[in-house]
Amino acid sequence: MKASIIQIGNSQGLRIPKPILKQCGFDKEVELEVHDKKLIIKPHTSVRKDWAKEFEKMAQNGDDQLLEFPSNQWDEEEWEWR
Repeated sequence: MKASIIQIGNSQGLRIPKPILKQCGFDKEVELEVHDKKLIIKPHTSVRKDWAKEFEKMAQNGDDQLLEFPSNQWDEEEWEWR
């Protein structure tokens, strides 16, 4: 498919037909990368996607306990504890 680059304010843009957006799974945001003079457009994925679900599993398994490390000599001598 051939597409034209158009003027959008002070920038330039590319119109992507709705069926192609849907087929690619694009929503409100995308990731853009350039490799070997080629533009790669990928769906934006949240870095913390599904974290809430994983934290819930941790709680069910008892893996969400606070880890406390014993103090060492450096802690006792260098830190001023209040």
